[in-house]
Amino acid sequence: MFKQALIGLTLAVSLQALAAPVQMADTPEGAILTNDVGMSLYVFDKDQAGMSNCNDSCADNWPPLAATADDQADGDYGIVTRADGILQWSYKGQPLYLWKQDMQAGDMSGDGKFGVWHLARP
Repeated sequence: MFKQALIGLTLAVSLQALAAPVQMADTPEGAILTNDVGMSLYVFDKDQAGMSNCNDSCADNWPPLAATADDQADGDYGIVTRADGILQWSYKGQPLYLWKQDMQAGDMSGDGKFGVWHLARP
């Protein structure tokens, strides 16, 4: 009995790891994408479809929404390999990022930053 429960739990965790950790949220700014704990996600104008151009200190300030080798692209959600070899989730080809100055779910302080960072929208 315990072994069956453990197998079921392992399967559930494995299936969950395959899905993009992204949700949609309605905000005063309209619908946006968030990570699985409600932190706002952003896109970078200097990225190219399927390629991140935010590296080094940029990635320290704008952490990529990391994917794992077990994750799989699905529909509009894809996975790109960054220059540093880290896997990153994308939406419609645009790599997704967090902003280090957003402190709690619902914060959107990175929107419009430097004229090149914008909330990710469905």
